[in-house]
Parts: sequence; structure tokens; C-alpha cells
Amino acid sequence: MAEELKPLLTAETKTKVSSTLDKSVGKKYLTDGSPETCWTSQQGTPQHIQITFKDPVVPKRLSITFQGGFVGTRCALEVRSGDSVEWRTWTRVYPEDVNRAQSFDLPDDMVQDSINSLRLVFEESSDFFGRITVYDLQLFGKIL
Repeated sequence: MAEELKPLLTAETKTKVSSTLDKSVGKKYLTDGSPETCWTSQQGTPQHIQITFKDPVVPKRLSITFQGGFVGTRCALEVRSGDSVEWRTWTRVYPEDVNRAQSFDLPDDMVQDSINSLRLVFEESSDFFGRITVYDLQLFGKIL
């Protein structure tokens, strides 16, 4: 029997971004569920989205929808556990330069227990200027 994955991005989840192009494309649009709103970074890489969870979690799947031409084509997922202030690279994903939702199953073997924070670092962009545009971000897993 497959375990049921729960949405990990809730109203209690705190989100920070490295930059925002302007208020019309702010971080609040990352998880609002609307296909017409988005977050867009300023130019330059790396850019990142940092997520802090209310309770410890075990992430299992990442789903992200970019705007084609503004895709983070090499993304590192960094995590913090317990009282640690150090970020450590957990895994990398390599999204395609497309306008559709892309899902990535996350490895089981690298998260020791659970995490409190996750940072998605966009190390490269398909945009010449290094901008990233995300229409939807979802994370699924277990809440501990």
C-alpha cells in the first residue's frame, strides 16, 4: 500500500525569496493556486526560495511550474534539520525549459529523520539575464 503524501506548504509555512522583480510578481503568488499569478526574481544567479515549516517534515515530491524561458535549469535542494543553522545540499533537480508542471520524486536515503527548512537554489537559468519565474510551487510528503 502506497503511503499518502500530504501538501507541506500550508498557511503556517513561511516563505522567503532571494529577490523579487516588483510587487506584482511577489512571493505570495508562489503558492496561491492561481495559474495567472507568479513570482519573478530579479536578474542574476543564484536565486532561491526558502521554506520554513511549522512542524518537522519529510519531503517526498516537488512540483513546480515555471514560465518557459525563465526556468531554473539546475536546482539544488538544501535542507536544515533540528537546531542546525547550516544548510546542506540534499539533492539536485534539472527542470526542462517548458511551461507545464514538472514533478520530481525526492530521494529517501539522504534526509536523516526530518527537516525544518528547505531552500530551492536556482544555480542556472534558461534566461540570459538569470531571471526565474515560478507560477506554482508544491511540496508533498509527511508531516511529523
